[in-house]
Amino acid sequence: MKNFVVKTLANAGALGVAVWIVKDITLTGDSGGHKALTLILVALVFGLVNWLVKPIVRVLSFPLFILTLGLITLVVNALMLLLTSWLAGKLDLQFHVEGFWTAVVGGLIVSIVSWALHVVLPDDE
Repeated sequence: MKNFVVKTLANAGALGVAVWIVKDITLTGDSGGHKALTLILVALVFGLVNWLVKPIVRVLSFPLFILTLGLITLVVNALMLLLTSWLAGKLDLQFHVEGFWTAVVGGLIVSIVSWALHVVLPDDE
């Protein structure tokens, strides 16, 4: 359970940094507390997307991983961020990613910040 909470907080922090840096990734809300709650809910959706969909996409695109020496990971991360944005819209969460190239930059930022936070934050494993 602790591992799940740590990963969710790391995802929320990484998504928050992406919202802060990239102007076309938006998180709207009335107050700071509402934005924080929205960010945590979006992080849960993002974690669920990465847990359910990303492994399937990786298996289906395995030849592209080999062909591009792993650079297709940027595209896969962008697609996961776009899917999260779409699901957030369906769930009435105020999180939006505008366009594919914004998602590529946002996915890169989320990956780097999430990795750094996982190094710093405690983990049971």
